[in-house]
Amino acid sequence: MNSDSDLQIAGDILEVPHLLQPPREHPATVAEFAGLARSIAADRSQWEHLVEYDAVSRWYHRLRTGPGYEVWLLSWVPGQGSGRHDHGRSSGVLTVLDGALTERTGRGTRALTAGAQRVFAPGYVHDVVNDALEPAVSLHIYYPGLTEMPMLPQSRLRTAGVTPVAPHCEAPAAAGPVTA
Repeated sequence: MNSDSDLQIAGDILEVPHLLQPPREHPATVAEFAGLARSIAADRSQWEHLVEYDAVSRWYHRLRTGPGYEVWLLSWVPGQGSGRHDHGRSSGVLTVLDGALTERTGRGTRALTAGAQRVFAPGYVHDVVNDALEPAVSLHIYYPGLTEMPMLPQSRLRTAGVTPVAPHCEAPAAAGPVTA
């Protein structure tokens, strides 16, 4: 059974910042990966000059790699979305850097504004879309590095009580690693 998060039993560690550890050079725990994402988000000089916007497909750029993990920077113009997918065997941390994104899962819809973080385990299924009128930028950390992103039918979202994204919000064609 896929749950919204492996953290449900104990609660969301991101809600208790005093328990989060500062990032190590090479993170190894969920808290350390979340800390790495927060430290990159806080230092706009690491990423702001790299951001590009593409009206045809989502833009993405691998920001860095480490032992077994990857850090990706993505931009989203209004209406762009990932399509419903999971991340194969990778766990991840999604952090909104600028703007706002909407995450849809089988459990409902969540608005993610700048600073919001989502942590997910392998098998976590979601759809992320920019429903706002302004562009958005997000940071994604995958451990192990993202090797697959299976796309799943949108029709299953209807049966789970979640409205599917509009057809213009589908994921871009595979032209290299696709991240969300």
